[in-house]
Amino acid sequence: MFPGATDDGEATDTADRPTRDGANFVVVGAPLDATTTFQPGTRFGPRRIRSLAEPFDDYDSRTDQHFSTLGVADRGDVRAWNDVPEYLEYLASTLREAVWNDAVPLVLGGEHTVSLAGVRAVEPEVFVCLDAHLDLYDAYDGNPLSHAAVTRRILEDVDSVEEVVLLGARTGSETEWERAAADDVTVVPPEAVGEWSPGDRLADREVYLSVDIDAADPGYAPGTGTMEPFGLEPRELRDVVRSVAPHASGFDVVEVNDRDDGQTAALAAKLVREFVFSHADG
Repeated sequence: MFPGATDDGEATDTADRPTRDGANFVVVGAPLDATTTFQPGTRFGPRRIRSLAEPFDDYDSRTDQHFSTLGVADRGDVRAWNDVPEYLEYLASTLREAVWNDAVPLVLGGEHTVSLAGVRAVEPEVFVCLDAHLDLYDAYDGNPLSHAAVTRRILEDVDSVEEVVLLGARTGSETEWERAAADDVTVVPPEAVGEWSPGDRLADREVYLSVDIDAADPGYAPGTGTMEPFGLEPRELRDVVRSVAPHASGFDVVEVNDRDDGQTAALAAKLVREFVFSHADG
């Protein structure tokens, strides 16, 4: 269970620890590890993120809030299986239940492909994504549901999505960069992320925020499948999460694996908390 959250099966009548139907945020683990192209291990991501969140204080001085009073429920993991399309549909239905109950789904990946399920559930107009990679392949190794094609799938297969904003992207194939040049995609390179602000761009629009942890420089987050140097510092990721969270109806952090000493999962866990504090404060 994510520290500070209530267990899915835990019933409580207290005002500050809502029951399942009264949750404001719902944590769902999505340990999919089917298309990782270099270093596998994302199946361990949800477990690692929850574990490395243990030492964090419940209190956040910036927003003067306690995490444990913000109505976060943890519904455990949706166990992955080999049929990726079927898995994504089942995961989307689980997340849709949270949306229908007026809660914000918080997805712990798992490879980036699981973001497609989150976006299907939330049906946003804008997909904001922190990522080292464009993920705009139409198919990678012949697979349109590869983690390297997830942003393309979200952009072209989810009817509600009008626009994608990619923050920190610094690599992609020639055809991906050609797709990124279209009007429905905005790429903010790493050196410009520190100055980026959503401004009024997200006002009165449904937004989904995704954090592929490889947006961070691998010096800070080596526990991921496809490390890409010259990335973002943790504070830059934090600031984006803080600025987008008040507008977002769904959130995920993905591509964490078990191939480091926990620094990547700790960063991911901290970003989950930053999202919750900022959304609740916004």
